[in-house]
Amino acid sequence: MCRLSRVIPSLLFALAIVAPLAADPSPRRNNDKTVTVMTRNLYYGASLDDAMAAIAGGDPEEIVAAVSQLWGVVRFTDFPSRARGLADEIERARPDLIGLQEAALWRSDPYDGNPIPNASHVEYDFAQILIDALEARGLHYAVVVSETGFDAEFPGFLSEEDAGAGDLSDIRLTDREVILARTDLKTSELKLSNPRWGNFETNFTFPVGEGEFVLLRGWASVDAKVRGKSFRFVTTHLEDESIDVRNAQAVEILAGPADTSLPVLLVLDANSDANADPSTEVYAAFTGDGFVDTWFEAHPGSLVTTCCNAPDLTNPDFPDVGDDEGRIDFVLYRGSGDFETLRAELLGTDPDADRVLNPSGVEIWPTDHAGVSAKLEVHN
Repeated sequence: MCRLSRVIPSLLFALAIVAPLAADPSPRRNNDKTVTVMTRNLYYGASLDDAMAAIAGGDPEEIVAAVSQLWGVVRFTDFPSRARGLADEIERARPDLIGLQEAALWRSDPYDGNPIPNASHVEYDFAQILIDALEARGLHYAVVVSETGFDAEFPGFLSEEDAGAGDLSDIRLTDREVILARTDLKTSELKLSNPRWGNFETNFTFPVGEGEFVLLRGWASVDAKVRGKSFRFVTTHLEDESIDVRNAQAVEILAGPADTSLPVLLVLDANSDANADPSTEVYAAFTGDGFVDTWFEAHPGSLVTTCCNAPDLTNPDFPDVGDDEGRIDFVLYRGSGDFETLRAELLGTDPDADRVLNPSGVEIWPTDHAGVSAKLEVHN
């Protein structure tokens, strides 16, 4: 049978190491105070829907089949290939801070019948793979803080060869929210402190046998100072399976990491379409609390979509407005006298420039979402 378990989250952070200032193709001139931030959902590599349905159904054979199929898609969408495309985007945008959602850690071990997730062999560490791809381009980023969300382990076959031999493995997915920061800036340019993370009290649950599995999600934050101006940077991923859970999580963000006297920059996958209905509860909760949408500030009235590509990422064109879930990835700020949007742009939507080749030679998108970056002027 499958084994799913909520685990006690642990803090996995490393403060950005200060190094000499490296050359920047778009340096800050005349000592202007600006900050560039980015939000990017990395995508687990496959849709979890069929595996979740099989797990909820409880049939061991269906679980193994669904999990094996899921893992086959994860291998096909090959995160090291996708990371190269993401690194290209980051090289163009040069964000100071990046909020990553679905920064998956995939691990495996031979099936052992242990009911607690314990597979330890790393198959893909999305955050580290991306950092390595950036380093290969001479771009220096480090993990500032990492939140650990749900942790699930279930049986499946890692390959067709394993399936033929009957060699079953434990396949483990750990969800994480991660903040990356540039490490090639002087402390007078970017200084970080107070890394924090937390899990939501309200989460989506679904049945597993006689129990239930908690789809644990959360947030990560860090306080930043840019040329003497302090603010809080927060990233989160709100639940897509339940409107009520998603709304409750938005309230928790406002009462948690965003409950500060500091100006706040919030980057997130909100799973709420700002195009179709800007008065939806999640969007209204943030704007009603004083948050400004950088996309609309830079592009008044412009409707675009940020989600979603096909589960195997092979669709030839990025979805158009109205084709799918709409604009659900946001860069927001609270503090109208503290920030002003200079530029906001979508990343990873050009089929000619942004797709990458996987090991099979198939063109795929870097993730199932578009990224959003924003450059803001920081006022005294």
